[in-house]
Amino acid sequence: MPAKGACFMSHVHATPVSHLTDPGSHGAGPEIDLDAALSELRAASPLVQCLTNIVAANFTANVLLSAGAIPAMVDNSREARLFAGAANVVLVNTGTPYPDTAQAMTEAASGASSAGHPWVLDPVAASLPWRGQIALDTLRAANPTIIRGNASEILALAGEASGGRGPDSTDEAHAALASAQQLAAEHHCVVAVSGPIDLITDGKRVVSAANGHPWMTKVTAVGCALGALMAAFAAVCEPLDAAVAATSLLCVAAERAAAESRAPGSFAVALLDQLSLVSPAELAAAAKVHDVEA
Repeated sequence: MPAKGACFMSHVHATPVSHLTDPGSHGAGPEIDLDAALSELRAASPLVQCLTNIVAANFTANVLLSAGAIPAMVDNSREARLFAGAANVVLVNTGTPYPDTAQAMTEAASGASSAGHPWVLDPVAASLPWRGQIALDTLRAANPTIIRGNASEILALAGEASGGRGPDSTDEAHAALASAQQLAAEHHCVVAVSGPIDLITDGKRVVSAANGHPWMTKVTAVGCALGALMAAFAAVCEPLDAAVAATSLLCVAAERAAAESRAPGSFAVALLDQLSLVSPAELAAAAKVHDVEA
């Protein structure tokens, strides 16, 4: 099953985060407060600079607006660095790179870092040589706050042999966990791996998020929009909390949207509605978030 943006149930050895509040207990960390995370996002309405792909731009902007953030699709090399200093957070997505946008991506990453602002890397199809190099160039420009990709993309970014199938994964998320932890340690960031179950790590702690619906893989740009949501939450939360909150919000909204939809077309519209309608308390109650023993 394609893993781009997927969030599905799987059998893993895990314990609910809400039941693991002792950082010294079996690798678990402090509870992730999803209620507070969504409340803070909507109160702050962070400005998210998106250097994303042409397929995903419109849907990504609408996802951000529905969730409570403000999108700005500033992706040219003449303005990217300047705007990164003004925005609250930056998303770099390598889905459809061109020479000018590739330069803009490194400029934006550097500009965000210089301004002390978070930025998120989504290395779409990183196994392809040129765009893989673009992703590596942005990493050399500045350490990101979060890296988000499917298993094949994370493996490729870490220098492991992996093909992928365009933007889709040919690897399971657990196969990329060691590479994700390596990238997290090397770049002092959080790495989120999409798959049959999403795995999110800061290099030591591993958290799973297991809500969602299969129609998420039938709508263009859902995975790319998740990277943008992570960026929005990173403006108001700690990186691990941001990645978990974004994943949970999108996937809980997807479950609610699917319940009122006939097929992927109506689901796409309903997903935008539910991103706006789900309350912080409802998100916290519905999210299937667990600490995982790696």
